[in-house]
Amino acid sequence: MVFAIFLVVAVAAGFFLYKKPKNIAVTAFPEQWQNLLEENVHFYRELAKERQPEFRQRIMLFLGEVYIDGVNTEITDLDKILIASSAVIPVFGFKEWHYFNLSGVLLYPDNFNDDLEFANTAKMRNIGGLVGSGRFEKQMILSRNALYAGFANTTDKNNTGIHEFVHLIDKMDGVTDGIPEHLLSKQYIIPWIDLMHKTMEEINDDKSDIREYGGTNQAEFFAVVSEYFFERPDLLESKHPELFKMLEMCFYPKG
Repeated sequence: MVFAIFLVVAVAAGFFLYKKPKNIAVTAFPEQWQNLLEENVHFYRELAKERQPEFRQRIMLFLGEVYIDGVNTEITDLDKILIASSAVIPVFGFKEWHYFNLSGVLLYPDNFNDDLEFANTAKMRNIGGLVGSGRFEKQMILSRNALYAGFANTTDKNNTGIHEFVHLIDKMDGVTDGIPEHLLSKQYIIPWIDLMHKTMEEINDDKSDIREYGGTNQAEFFAVVSEYFFERPDLLESKHPELFKMLEMCFYPKG
């Protein structure tokens, strides 16, 4: 879910990817978190053993750069692990990444509405996550229930946490438009747009297994297919090989 108001971020792509913030102390990954990470994050379990320490370190780097607050709820160790994992997974293919367009995450115990009130009636719109704008610029709002559900089911192609962090990545050029200009080389932008529109038509014509929400607009398409890519890469490659190849270039650049 993306708010309609965005601020233009006038910073070059290299700054976002490679310039490390000063005075960030990265603490050691707590030993008591190890089982929680292994039990709840499928992506981590599937990593080669030699890469798992790097994933844990990236979790701690993220937690050192971004605060997490609870709204009518206490933040638990698992909350921190799942939020940080949601942030690390989409950018783990990069040697270094810092979310300069994020300062904090607000965690609600359950879904909320457009006014960030608890969505407790059938008439209210239930939102599981969004990237803030206006007075909530540089903040992300997540529902704990939606966050946990995304990691509990590893076969449904959905993950709210990853979805929202992909929106943040998309937004790094100043607009959330589904065009990953910081991830794809220029020669692939037009092919990506063409493929995106073709696939959105298939979704809206009910001719695709990609979640219907991906046909809403370009930004939601990019976030939805990215969830699919990280949750069920084998299935995406089988059913949508061209899309899989494009996303692989986005999230696992060579060189």
